[in-house]
Amino acid sequence: MKILRGLEAVDPPLAKSVLTIGNFDGVHRGHQQLLAQAGLFAANTGGPVVVLTFEPHPLTIVDPKRTPPCLATVEEKLRFLDDAGADVTVLARSDPSLLEIEAERFVEDIIIQRFQPSHMVEGPSFRFGRGRKGTAELLTRMAAGIGCEVHILDAVNVQIDQGETLMVSSSLIRRLIDDGKVRRAGLCLGRSYALEGIVVEGDRRGQTIGFPTANLHVTDKLIPGDSVYLGRAILGARRYAAAISIGQNPTFGGSQRRIEAHLLDFEGDLYGQSLRLEFVRRLRRQQTFESTDALVEQLHRDVGVVRDEWNEA
Repeated sequence: MKILRGLEAVDPPLAKSVLTIGNFDGVHRGHQQLLAQAGLFAANTGGPVVVLTFEPHPLTIVDPKRTPPCLATVEEKLRFLDDAGADVTVLARSDPSLLEIEAERFVEDIIIQRFQPSHMVEGPSFRFGRGRKGTAELLTRMAAGIGCEVHILDAVNVQIDQGETLMVSSSLIRRLIDDGKVRRAGLCLGRSYALEGIVVEGDRRGQTIGFPTANLHVTDKLIPGDSVYLGRAILGARRYAAAISIGQNPTFGGSQRRIEAHLLDFEGDLYGQSLRLEFVRRLRRQQTFESTDALVEQLHRDVGVVRDEWNEA
C-alpha cells in the first residue's frame, strides 16, 4: 500500500480511483466492508482503491473535549487498511483550513480535483465539509457531473450471541471496550482488541507471590475497563498465553491504574521491551481480597483457565 502524507502529496490526481473517506478508527468490520466493495469496483475499472483519512481526529481541532480515545494508532490503522485492501491511503492533516471548507467546495477542490474518482463508497452515516453539513445526496449530485457513482452501503450487523446482533460502529466498540466487553468488541472489529507499549518497572509484587507481571506503558489508546482478562502476549515473533489485569490493585490499596500481564511459561527480563497484548475475553471484574493468600488462590484459578483455553485453541 502506498501512503501519501498530506493532500498536497496527491499530485498528479489519483484519476479513476475508487475512493472512500472517513476516520476509519479501528478499521472495523464496517470499514472492511467498504473496502471490500471498493475492491470489486476497482477490479472492473482498473483504478486504485484509495482511502482518504484524517490525522489527528478532527474533533481534536474543532471540539477537543469531545475527542474520543483512539481504537488504533496511526501505524496500526495503516496496517489494517493495507490488510483490508487499500492500494493508497492519504493521511490528510486535520487543520482548521481543511475542516472549515464548505461541503460544496470540499467536493470540488478535494474530491474532484485531487482524486477524480470513478466510484465512491461510503457508509450510511457519512457526512463531510464544515459542520458535517455535506450529505450523501449532495455528494451524489455533484459527483455525477464527472461520471462518478456514489454508493452508500448499509451498516454491518454482527451476531454476538444466538439471537443477539449489534450494528458495528467505532463509538459502539469504544463503549464495549470501556465496559470490559472485549469479546464483543473483537467480534465487531474482526480481530482481538490490542494494546502495545513498553514494559516498565512496577512494584515487583507479582514476583513475590509467584506471578511475575509485565507492567505495560500505553499512550494514545483506549484502555479496557478494570477487569482481569484472558489474552495473548506477542513479544517479537513469540506468542504467549496471558492473564491480563487492568486496575489499581485494590487488595494492596493501589491508587494508580495499571496494565499488568502474566505471561505463561515465559522466562526472562521484559523491561524496556515492546510488548503487544491482545484481549480475548474477560475472566472477571476486579475485586478486593481479604488476604494475599486468597488473591493467590484466585490467580491460580485465573491462570488455569487461561492455560486450558490456550491449549484447546
